[in-house]
Amino acid sequence: MKEFWNSRYSEQDFAYGKEPNQFVKDQLGKIPPGKALFPAEGEGRNAVYAATLGWEVLAFDQSEAGRDKALQLAQEKGVSINYQVCDLNEFQEKLESFDALILVYAHFPAAKRKEFHQKLLKYLKPGGWIILEGFSKAHAQFNSVNEKAGGPKDPAMLFSRDELMDDFADVANLSIEEDIVFLEEGLYHVGDSAVIRLIGKK
Repeated sequence: MKEFWNSRYSEQDFAYGKEPNQFVKDQLGKIPPGKALFPAEGEGRNAVYAATLGWEVLAFDQSEAGRDKALQLAQEKGVSINYQVCDLNEFQEKLESFDALILVYAHFPAAKRKEFHQKLLKYLKPGGWIILEGFSKAHAQFNSVNEKAGGPKDPAMLFSRDELMDDFADVANLSIEEDIVFLEEGLYHVGDSAVIRLIGKK
């Protein structure tokens, strides 16, 4: 998969655009800035946006090309971010050291999903926020007929409400909503899409 993402992010245009995800934008506007973790952050659109709001940002992804684009975008916006090239198994930071955990279309292999979500949650401080947007199980009906709708082709990698409720069972005031929306994010999130959105406080 590293080769796939390096190839996609090596294109001249930003694969998913330079603007932040709308749900992330809406939610970050309600939270006082602190220290935020952005796993699987790709080209950095959400991490860079958070930095413009005053957040101290740490992002990581397995793609060197993604990091390069993220640092380019940060320079364009006049902010700085800390961006590590690694996968989740290699990532090491102090536990309970982040005020927000932001997961945007970070779809892990089904066999590892719960393990990875719970590992990431350990980096969040008590009282810290988790914000997640991804594709729901219903998205298979859209990306099976529209290549640009994006998202995993393996239905097992798409999220269900019950799966996320179980993965984040220790999160208080967990809110999960599913919706059908028209995405227009760069080149590869374009068209009708089934999304699932989660927010909660550890």
